Amino acid sequence: MAERKLRILVGKPGLDGHDRGAKVVARAFRDAGLEVIYTGLHQPPEQIVSAAIQEDVDCIGLSILSGAHNTLLPRVCQLLKDKQAEDISVFCGGVIPEDDIPGLKAAGLKEVFTPGTSTEDIVAWVKANIAC
Repeated sequence: MAERKLRILVGKPGLDGHDRGAKVVARAFRDAGLEVIYTGLHQPPEQIVSAAIQEDVDCIGLSILSGAHNTLLPRVCQLLKDKQAEDISVFCGGVIPEDDIPGLKAAGLKEVFTPGTSTEDIVAWVKANIAC
């Protein structure tokens, strides 16, 4: 029997309109054998969480460049908790100041990838830290 593929939702929360990085990472996940659901631009946290639950994903990867990371990303984690879906891990990447990373991790994000992180490193982290 074939092993189930890791399912990952890639999302762009808020009003951030720059999606090239999210698409590059989503493609890297796909090329590495993961099943990828991409929600597109301008998604509110509620929609991201709803889609993650409906799609039965193992994790959510969020891309954010807008500067709203301290508001939007903890909201995603809180909504997962409110819906008893805390088994869905959340990580992010984007332009996030080093000083903000501890607060994001305290809010429930498992990892924060900053600019310059290779797609290989992101894929390797997901494969090592997310169980399906």
